[in-house]
Amino acid sequence: MDEFLQAAIDEARAGLAEGGIPIGSVLVIDGRIVGRGHNRRVQRGSAVLHAEMDCLENAGRLKARDYQRATLYSTLSPCDMCTGAILLYKISRVVIGENQTFRGPEDYSRQRGVELTVVNDAQCIRLMRDFIRDKPELWNEDIGV
Repeated sequence: MDEFLQAAIDEARAGLAEGGIPIGSVLVIDGRIVGRGHNRRVQRGSAVLHAEMDCLENAGRLKARDYQRATLYSTLSPCDMCTGAILLYKISRVVIGENQTFRGPEDYSRQRGVELTVVNDAQCIRLMRDFIRDKPELWNEDIGV
């Protein structure tokens, strides 16, 4: 298991333990985690705190060249909003834990030059499948359904 994907999974589990949605993310630059986060929409009553957004917020202000050499790890395929942030900051690489339960605009990201690696990790899939089964109304709210 990749240590950075495992860190994102740890974030997802932390979010679930807090009563939130089990999606986690870490931002890695030069082999070091510079930001981590998890979906906190429920915990903070937020409209936008998906895992990737929380991660970027927690990384703080970075220089454009830092984002351009960064890799973002997310346990789930990034949605339209999070993809927009990835494209805005020109993050060049994204490692996706799984895209079986939800698939964001991956083709668009690739067209815009983002290198995507989809792992389809069994832990990530199980976390989301169990959550969607147990709390479908919360999941639908999170993805705008």
